[in-house]
Amino acid sequence: MTHGIRSDSHTPYFDGGPDWRDTATRYALLPLRLFLAVTFIYAGLDKLTDSAFLADSGSGSIGDMMSAARDSSAIPAMIDMALNNPVGFGYAIAIGELAVGIGALLGFLTRLAAFGGALISLSLWLTVSWSASPYYYGNDLPYLMAWIPLILAGAPVLSVDAAIRSRRRGGPSRHRAGAAYH
Repeated sequence: MTHGIRSDSHTPYFDGGPDWRDTATRYALLPLRLFLAVTFIYAGLDKLTDSAFLADSGSGSIGDMMSAARDSSAIPAMIDMALNNPVGFGYAIAIGELAVGIGALLGFLTRLAAFGGALISLSLWLTVSWSASPYYYGNDLPYLMAWIPLILAGAPVLSVDAAIRSRRRGGPSRHRAGAAYH
């Protein structure tokens, strides 16, 4: 039998408290998640409460906005589909933004919500923001990139997802008790 020094026997705590770097790492995505959630909730509510936006035509309408973006978009056929029913498409985008924002805010089905947010951002980038020059003037591409870490990591803290995960594992008290026996 070989004897040696266990490298895993040290504690990551200084003066009995958690290491601030571990805490910072654990909470690193929270500000991004909250920003995207609030922004998408605001965007969805703004569209749903703007009667000019939810119209086939007229100043500030979804119909006029899509018509104006059609020829300069990366995928004009995508806009043509939306122009078949611009009001329905406007409601779909607004409700989608609201659902994504609420999911991200609560941390409920976070990866799915983030995927939905990325799809909305991608579709808006390929249509409405595509003509922005230089490309970084368009705001939808940064939103698309911002959703990717949440697709990959989900919401590990302060979320419904984390609470569900904790309950499935038996909660924090079971975890601590189990650690004493290992």
